[in-house]
Amino acid sequence: MGEKITGYHAIEEALKSAAPGSILFLCRNSEKRNERLESLARAAEKVAIRRIAKVEMDRLVPGVDHRGAVLEVASSARSRSASAGTGKAITVKEFVKGLSDDKGAVVLILDGITDPQNLGAILRSADQFSVDLVVLPDRRSAQANETVNRISSGAAQYVHMSVVTNLVREMEILQEHGFWVYGADMGGDDLHKVVFPQRTAIVMGAEGDGMSQLVSKRCDHLVSIPTTGHIDSLNVSVATGVLLYEVRRQQSTKKSS
Repeated sequence: MGEKITGYHAIEEALKSAAPGSILFLCRNSEKRNERLESLARAAEKVAIRRIAKVEMDRLVPGVDHRGAVLEVASSARSRSASAGTGKAITVKEFVKGLSDDKGAVVLILDGITDPQNLGAILRSADQFSVDLVVLPDRRSAQANETVNRISSGAAQYVHMSVVTNLVREMEILQEHGFWVYGADMGGDDLHKVVFPQRTAIVMGAEGDGMSQLVSKRCDHLVSIPTTGHIDSLNVSVATGVLLYEVRRQQSTKKSS
């Protein structure tokens, strides 16, 4: 059995690269917009289409709000990924070796993001702001699966990811190759006063607890987002989007000047 993908946008993106043998299941009398998914599957030619009753669909993906559409991706389409639902899997060492001496890059390091909703939203921002690599631990962390892929609206399929055993060790590798590592922390320097270099790594800590002590100590700098609201902090996925925007804004300004 292949990986099952739900969510309109996630299925829409997955159909663009689905391998032969993939199956698009559609409920009889499902939402009208699912007709577009059927059209995409027919255009791909290699994806089979099966119409089934809602009760069968419920058994196919128990407990999931499938909205009348499920894509079962053939196993060959997943071989390129270390985790179901993710884009290209790569190690940090492979990533830095592939960078030319003068090439800049943005790396996002996730230290204990356990909520799939937050991880999905973060991966969507990572895709939108062209993050070159996302690094996350293999333990005490949500992993990029079909749920996260659905929440990210399919963006998870395009993000390069590295699932690692020791975040600190991977941070050291990045630093050895010219990356400056910035940890998000409420006690850090004001974001508006920080000048990000062409090789920047951003570390986002766990919801509520922030970064672990070892990871925080390994950072070159700590940075905070100035806010004026009544709540003491931003959601981690929102904060990630703000930081990534500022890094890319600064880099684009330098290129144009």
